[in-house]
Amino acid sequence: MWDSVRHRAAHLVRPHSHDTTDKVDSALATSRDGLRALWLSFLALMVTAGLQAIVVVFTGSVALLSDTLHNLADALTAIPIAIAFLLGRRQATRAYTYGFGRAEDLAGLIVVVFIAASAFSAGYTAIRRFVEPQPVEYVGAVAAAGVIGFIGNELVARYRMRVGRRIGSAALVADGLHARTDGLTSLAVLVSAVGVGIGWEWADPAVGLLITVAILYVLRDATRQVWRRLMDAVDPDLVDAADAVLRDTPGVVDVRNLRLRWTGHDLRGAVDLEVAADLSLRQAHAIAEDAEHRLIHAIPRLQSVAVHTDPAGYEHDDLDHHR
Repeated sequence: MWDSVRHRAAHLVRPHSHDTTDKVDSALATSRDGLRALWLSFLALMVTAGLQAIVVVFTGSVALLSDTLHNLADALTAIPIAIAFLLGRRQATRAYTYGFGRAEDLAGLIVVVFIAASAFSAGYTAIRRFVEPQPVEYVGAVAAAGVIGFIGNELVARYRMRVGRRIGSAALVADGLHARTDGLTSLAVLVSAVGVGIGWEWADPAVGLLITVAILYVLRDATRQVWRRLMDAVDPDLVDAADAVLRDTPGVVDVRNLRLRWTGHDLRGAVDLEVAADLSLRQAHAIAEDAEHRLIHAIPRLQSVAVHTDPAGYEHDDLDHHR
């Protein structure tokens, strides 16, 4: 009883609406945050690639040219994710009853493909450089451009991952990881320039191979994250937290079939609750509504949850005859 009173009092102080309009406004605000992160980081990477391109013109460095083109291509990964964010703003239809949030997860796949292509490109270039060594001129300028590339990509990586984790976007986090691999590639230009500067011509391809291995590790992490999202995986601690909230709801006898899934950067859920068998339909509905209300308050990014109530001790009929 006191839990219910305390919960309602907190709601009076900090009101929260579950109207469709409010949920749409929240989704739009989240998409705006994601789009802002994408376009700001896109501009940062374009500036980084532009500065590197100027150095390429004067030095003729093939390694730096590859890194510049790499950064330019990676900046363009913002485009499919931005399209996904815009698609996610669309209202659900009779065909797409859950909306278009899954477009983000598909964009995450595109980012994974870009990371894989980065690993292949870096590895191929390094091996070819072993076979066909090429001199590097103006080593100091090349090294400076490598530093610029590393700083630009690392800033973008941190920004994208921070915003992506805050709004629950796996695609944006994966793109942040992608930017981090690009920073490592740029750093390789610096390390190889130092090696070449002291007479180690093999330093350029050797560092390139090491960076390829680093990119493959990032590829593994990004692939795992996007795979889990596509397979509707959620953090088990999140499920445990939701279960605890439901069991603390007054009137709930037991919790069954609790399910959570990500749709883009929003969570949706469903659960079966056991309530006392002698309750009226109105009373059971009130418990279900209170449980939903508490869950949406307690679980970040949870937009909706379908709550079904069963009388305690009720057993579902065998549904084999429907198959």
